[in-house]
Amino acid sequence: MKPIAPVVLFIVLSALAGCASQPPAPIRKLPAGDPSVAAVRANLGGSENVEVRWGGVITRVDNRPDQTWVEIISRKLQANGRPQPQGESGGRFVASFQGFADPLVYQPGRELTVRGTVEGQTTRLIGEYEYHLPVVAVTGFHLWAPQAEPLHYDDDPFWWRYDPWPYYPWPYYHWPYSPYYW
Repeated sequence: MKPIAPVVLFIVLSALAGCASQPPAPIRKLPAGDPSVAAVRANLGGSENVEVRWGGVITRVDNRPDQTWVEIISRKLQANGRPQPQGESGGRFVASFQGFADPLVYQPGRELTVRGTVEGQTTRLIGEYEYHLPVVAVTGFHLWAPQAEPLHYDDDPFWWRYDPWPYYPWPYYHWPYSPYYW
């Protein structure tokens, strides 16, 4: 029976390795060097035609006659390519898509990861501040499904499962009255 144990262990480890989270196919390839948004913003003139994989939260969508510009606040990417929900931003950038992108699908607040090449820069006003953004010509992207927010004690319809009183001995607990009713 002992020779079977390594085989079973190998099968279990292989199954677990197959479940490891990988980035979706369009954004799986990690570019050489993988410069950050902040590094490219610091050297906008010398960063053209640099391949990047960036992601973040959508702030604005501008449809033009032949392309769509999606403005994104960058976030660091997790191992699966999804932007981290919280944390520092390296700045903003514009993802340039060919054709039309529906603003109701690419809503502000949604997470997006893009892969492409830096093709230049644009200047936009954020408030009264003139901001220079790198423009990325998108070759691959993934729009992430919204994550469900965890329920809080006050929002949970099954709030009583956190209350120790339902486990109080039966004769002293009268459903649906509160134990503090007496």
